[in-house]
Amino acid sequence: MSFGPPPAGFGPLAPSSWTPPSEVEQALLDAKSRDDWPAYFDALAQSRVYFEIQRDKVDARSTDIRALFEFDSRVAGGRIWAVYTEGMLPAPEPHRVFDWQPLSWFAKVWDPTDPPMIVVNPRTPCEAFLPSAPPHSHAWAQYTDRKKSPSDEAALRALRVGGPLHGPVAQGLACGAHLIVLRGLPWNALAYHGQGYPAEREMLSTYWGITSHQQWQVQQHALLSTDGANPVWEFALGLRRVIARDFGGYVETALWRDSAARVLRQRAEGEILLTPDGITKTEPVPAAETEARVNGVQHLIGRITRYEARMRADGILDEGQYVSSADAWDLGRASCMARWGVSTRYCAVPEAEAAVVEAGYRAARCYESWREFSAAFILGRCLQFDNEKFGSWYQDMVTVHRILTSDPGSPWLNIPFR
Repeated sequence: MSFGPPPAGFGPLAPSSWTPPSEVEQALLDAKSRDDWPAYFDALAQSRVYFEIQRDKVDARSTDIRALFEFDSRVAGGRIWAVYTEGMLPAPEPHRVFDWQPLSWFAKVWDPTDPPMIVVNPRTPCEAFLPSAPPHSHAWAQYTDRKKSPSDEAALRALRVGGPLHGPVAQGLACGAHLIVLRGLPWNALAYHGQGYPAEREMLSTYWGITSHQQWQVQQHALLSTDGANPVWEFALGLRRVIARDFGGYVETALWRDSAARVLRQRAEGEILLTPDGITKTEPVPAAETEARVNGVQHLIGRITRYEARMRADGILDEGQYVSSADAWDLGRASCMARWGVSTRYCAVPEAEAAVVEAGYRAARCYESWREFSAAFILGRCLQFDNEKFGSWYQDMVTVHRILTSDPGSPWLNIPFR
């Protein structure tokens, strides 16, 4: 099988002058250079295939969201359906947005009014012309159904071109690697399209309540504030830091629990505070409420120690090591939120870049290493969602942690944390 070159005079750039942006485009180029179309389609089938859609329809929550087609004079009639692999996506623009599907989808949804040709990565050395109508589409669609969906498993991926690999922006992007690697997306993509415009918008609306630039900005600032991912978590973890400093590092759980009870009961009697209005004393807290707080914090301490024991068993924490703060949970998500702002068009790339750099800067102030940051992120995620089930909320992070601490291409092994 051979699709051959496009008509004379319209060939792509010479491969020797072109660097494939990611391993996907590299695999497509290698397969095409060998005229190995099964390998080409196998590589494409394991990739997200993006295409432009109507933004106004998505924003209006229309059920009739259509693809936007392009013109290419190399094809009879000129109409084509241009599709892109992740490394070849155009830079985000306010009024131009994309969705993605696995390759087989394009054959399944074919309509007689669609263009007669799908062009993969137009005018690049790895482009391919795929006839879109049956029975011709069967030649390429057959390779895709037997492959896993591109979003099925965690994977470390990076852009060789178009994404930073070193420096402050890369360091800040690497702080969000847990969630990005979990989805098999390039960790260093700041010009981010993610899971496609509709899915990214739906995610921010459903899970974060964000439907505007202003709401995104408020949430971004909150995640970067490092006021504590959760004040109760930070109280407990901060108290242990103080005890460890005073008692030489190791903290017995019983001492930690007793100290928490003592501090909370002392505070319940009323505290002297220095405020902008002067020195004030807080009102005493009723005994029943105080004991409820004590029980809650002591229960939290038990949860933290059990998660840390499991993380030591799984190699996330070293023996005797503990989590000093859960701020990484917010800072890692702040790095991702910057990208989500770009993918949803709630912010532009420069604003996202500033947020990413700030996330990296604050992380370096809070932690000593990538491993320490990772353990803190995982603990925060599990305290919020896992409820000591040690299910996917935990197991997914163990998988990602191991990838990021062992893969030679990991940013955690190539970018200094501080």
